[in-house]
Amino acid sequence: MPENNWTANEVADRFEEAVRTLRRLPPVRLQGYYNLWPPIFYTARELWEMDKLPMRLGPPSAAAITRMEDVLPWICWVDVEERHLIWLRANGVRWKAIAVRVGLHPKTAWRHWVLALLKIAAKLERENHPHPRDPDRPR
Repeated sequence: MPENNWTANEVADRFEEAVRTLRRLPPVRLQGYYNLWPPIFYTARELWEMDKLPMRLGPPSAAAITRMEDVLPWICWVDVEERHLIWLRANGVRWKAIAVRVGLHPKTAWRHWVLALLKIAAKLERENHPHPRDPDRPR
């Protein structure tokens, strides 16, 4: 039987992966509207002079979306303030900016964040959720 020892780092990694997956989802568009304009064909010079858009990764895999859907309900297991800490940190916000936003010292904000992650890890262990060290999960 595999071990189900969840740690705060593993929970944090799953939230970060969920945020990355959410960012890679295609944008929501209104249905029923379409464009009647003819396509525009640009010259090589016009293409070269256009603003360079940042490259985006393609859409996430089905496995990544499934893991994201598994992770999102976990956020409801903690208080609202702890949710904000978890989500801000998963989005890559620095501790100093998080501390200003929540009105705490950066080390105190970090302690609250770790405590929230440990609460989630404890609940995952109690409910015997599968451990993130799945062989099919990319690193």
